[in-house]
Amino acid sequence: MTKLGCILLCLFFSGDLFAQRKDTVIIKSIYFGGGSYDIDSEQILELYQLIESIPNLDDYQISITSHTDNIGGQRYNAWLSEMRSEAVIELLIFKKIPPDKIFKKDFGQNNPLYDNNTLNGRMLNRRVDIIFSPLLF
Repeated sequence: MTKLGCILLCLFFSGDLFAQRKDTVIIKSIYFGGGSYDIDSEQILELYQLIESIPNLDDYQISITSHTDNIGGQRYNAWLSEMRSEAVIELLIFKKIPPDKIFKKDFGQNNPLYDNNTLNGRMLNRRVDIIFSPLLF
C-alpha cells in the first residue's frame, strides 16, 4: 500500500466537523459521478464549513489528489482527474486560499484505493482528496 493510501485509511475525514489540533492532518474527500467533474452544492457547503472551522489555516499546506475509476481509457481518465482537481482548486481559491499553498497530483485511474471490480469501489475511487497538513515550525 502506498504512503498516501495509509494516510487516507488512517486519517479519513468523513465530513463531520470536529475540533482541530494544530498537528492534525485533515482529509476531506469530494465524490463525483461517473465521467463528471461537477461538484454538488452539498459537498461545496461541507468543504466551505470545514475550511471555516480550521483555525490558522495559514499554518497548513493543502494537497489535492485526484482519482477516477477504471472505466474509460487511460488518457480520458488522466484528463478527467485533472478536471476534478481543478474544480476543487477553484473552490479553494474562491475561499481566499492562495494558489501557491495548493499542491496537486492527478492519479487518474492509477493507484486506486478501492476495488475497481465492484460498483461501490468504483464510486469511492471517483474522488478528490483534499489533505490539510500542518506546517512544521
